[in-house]
Amino acid sequence: MYQNGEGVVQSYAGAAKWYRKAAEQGFADAQSNLGLMYLKGEGVVQDYVLAHMWLNLARAQENEDAKKALEELLVNDTMTKEQIAEAQKMAREWQEQHAESSD
Repeated sequence: MYQNGEGVVQSYAGAAKWYRKAAEQGFADAQSNLGLMYLKGEGVVQDYVLAHMWLNLARAQENEDAKKALEELLVNDTMTKEQIAEAQKMAREWQEQHAESSD
């Protein structure tokens, strides 16, 4: 709603706040949307590493939007190998942390 201004004043920062809350709970659509916001710098400081991390987590849950965005991010040589490795490490650590907390 905040992203599109539906029923509220449009606010990318507000959208990012609520996407983050849902993304941290493991919702793939929210992870994908948050990743796209980091990719575009909408409501957050543009950060390709965080974009990759969130998109990677969403892709692991078979989110098609995340899969397409991640492919475009990698095809365009936007990130260095080091940045990609850092994003992948962060995604693994996030998954491990949330797998432990759900046990």
